[in-house]
Amino acid sequence: MRGDANRLDAEDERLPLISTRFLMIATFSILMLAAASVAISWYGQSYGERLSLAGHSESTDIVEITIGRDRLKLPENTIRFEQQRQSGVAERVDLYLLWPEMTGYSVAQRRRFDDLLLSQSLIFLQISQSTMSRDMSGRVDPIYQHLLQPDEAPGPAGLTLHTFRDGTGYDGERLLTAKLPDGSSYAIRCMLPAAADKASSSDCQRDIHVGEDLTVLYRFSSQLLNDWQAIDAAVHDYVSSRASPAAPTLKKQPKASTEHSS
Repeated sequence: MRGDANRLDAEDERLPLISTRFLMIATFSILMLAAASVAISWYGQSYGERLSLAGHSESTDIVEITIGRDRLKLPENTIRFEQQRQSGVAERVDLYLLWPEMTGYSVAQRRRFDDLLLSQSLIFLQISQSTMSRDMSGRVDPIYQHLLQPDEAPGPAGLTLHTFRDGTGYDGERLLTAKLPDGSSYAIRCMLPAAADKASSSDCQRDIHVGEDLTVLYRFSSQLLNDWQAIDAAVHDYVSSRASPAAPTLKKQPKASTEHSS
């Protein structure tokens, strides 16, 4: 009995204090924790960067968007909504641009994009295929003229102020018009605030035709009305310089009939 006990004690002493199986499990656990730590760090950094951008993009890579008969080449950081920042066919694209720079988002200028008190720094564009034959200027005589009160008055920045009649669907809006140097008409609709500091970032809007078949609806703060002529020219030049005719879609030719009349 005593010999057997001594033999068992000797065998126990030869056994390792930590088994190989335990070492393998511990090593695997450490590796998993390390991998998890790296993943959390990477995700945290990536998520932190996206959170700081708050939906904006700093990239100036060109996105090619086809709308109707026009193809647009736009820097990614000028496109307002993330889901629109991909090349291909689209019904519309929304842009935001700094005024007067006419550039897109950057971290250096993020306050001008995010701070509501600086909203007069931005111009918002919505580009889509034309659905009307006339732009806003072209609609003054055939449409708006019949909806306006007969009186007119001097408006801001050398514009003429017109008031819509009640019940026309433009309650609270004013139509501002002028003659451009080339003799063409200018028209813009605004919700003019009672005080300048009550202006919003987009209380004035106007639409123009650009390219083959594009309508550009652009909006800006009424605080920028003094720049109305420069803004109109800048918006037109910005879009037209980035628009070109889209490649025509090839139509499938009908297959030749293999049947013959008898």
